[in-house]
Amino acid sequence: MSIPKTVQWLGDAASGFIRIIDQTLLPAREQYLDLADTGALVDAIARLAVRGAPAIGVAGAYGCVLALRQGMGEAGLERVAGARPTAVNLRWAVQRVRKAANGDPARALDEARRIHAEDEASCAAIGRHGAALIRDGMGIITHCNAGALATAGMGTALAPLYTAHQQGRRFTVFADETRPLLQGARLTAFELGQAGIAVTVIADNMAPVVLRRGLVQLAVTGADRIAANGDAANKIGTYGLALACKAHNVPLYIAAPRSTFDAATPDGAAIPIEERSGDELRRLGPVQTAPPDVAVFNPAFDVTPAALIAGYITENGILQAGQIAGWLAAPQP
Repeated sequence: MSIPKTVQWLGDAASGFIRIIDQTLLPAREQYLDLADTGALVDAIARLAVRGAPAIGVAGAYGCVLALRQGMGEAGLERVAGARPTAVNLRWAVQRVRKAANGDPARALDEARRIHAEDEASCAAIGRHGAALIRDGMGIITHCNAGALATAGMGTALAPLYTAHQQGRRFTVFADETRPLLQGARLTAFELGQAGIAVTVIADNMAPVVLRRGLVQLAVTGADRIAANGDAANKIGTYGLALACKAHNVPLYIAAPRSTFDAATPDGAAIPIEERSGDELRRLGPVQTAPPDVAVFNPAFDVTPAALIAGYITENGILQAGQIAGWLAAPQP
């Protein structure tokens, strides 16, 4: 698998910088952005140049180095943490670096690098556990992008696919295009094609037809925040996919590391849902697709109730909703 590195830190704490691949340009162009300023990092997160809950957690951890180096203190750290509200990994990473660094950019960089390495290891473990769900000849559906481009490692929802493929199993993946920003069509299809995995892009509203025809036996997505009761926020359209899967007796699993689970959020109703610019729906690139002044409702995420989720693929194994609270309360190894 040859996927560009999503996020990395180059150099030391005094003069180094964050390098990301600009995901808004994929798959047409691979262009890297070097970010040495807190404002540039926050902008990159907000406009989805770097995206995916684990990836923006790692980027945010490195962003703390920039904020402290620039002398922005707590206000700078809070600016990084607030760049996107739904993905809990971002604030989790900033809080962890804040505690470890105590204002020192060098210590912040050490902690950010630990978070980066832990995410790589978590992705690999999620891949190992989730691969057991995948059979030869299976059809699998996914929504949005939860692969290497959404993490610092091999991905969350796509990690089991990569691992099973490496183990010699062959299967077909149906990738929802994921309106309005087409992360499935642009990013998931790009990743899977690079890895040599058979992938078919479908419009989001075609998923029920694919399920009804029996072309899919498993659904796997990522998540941006999972509440203590198992309700999961993910890219808008995941809830609809989950309803269709339930209607056709296809199990839907959520793949996510421990950092995406939020013990402080009791259920899905308490998850803050980011609402984005209406122009994401009024336009498709440079093309006007709706009247320029029409009202738009554009939530970036929806919440899938735990009752529709077959299980959660984590670095510690596959959990059921009723196991989450105890798992989060247990000391980390």
